[in-house]
Amino acid sequence: MTTKSESYDSRYIKELIDNYGNMLYRICLCILCDKEDAEDAVQDTLLKFLTKAPAFENEEHKKAWLIKVATNVSKNMLLLRIKHRALDIDELEYVGTAEEDRGVFEAVMRLPVKFKIVMILHYIEGYPTKEIADMIRISDAAVRKRLQKGRELLKLEIERSGRDAF
Repeated sequence: MTTKSESYDSRYIKELIDNYGNMLYRICLCILCDKEDAEDAVQDTLLKFLTKAPAFENEEHKKAWLIKVATNVSKNMLLLRIKHRALDIDELEYVGTAEEDRGVFEAVMRLPVKFKIVMILHYIEGYPTKEIADMIRISDAAVRKRLQKGRELLKLEIERSGRDAF
């Protein structure tokens, strides 16, 4: 008897990682602020995908499922973390933020997770609010409200950081 994960060939798994691995890693890294935990979260997400073998309507549905699972795995890891470890923001440099956007990115990283995840999915990954709502299973209005509140918090954080710099 073969398991679901044994039915996937290595080409399919490589394609899955090539298509979604970096995106999932960025999302997990932004939530967890720890490289090793983010790698573990991506591995857990891919393992869930391979063992559950869910049926998808299309590629976007598959992508949304992977993002939702990666987000949930990351949130669960945060809850289980015994002590909070800070991430050196320099470790995030390779994620792709331009030097002139670095201060904004640092401020986004300090936002609460519920605001950070919608900000990342909308402004960095480019998803419309309706798709984000479907991915994280909240209403479209709630996503828009979190984006609005996230922008307000971000503005306050940047203003505070600017004052502290002088």
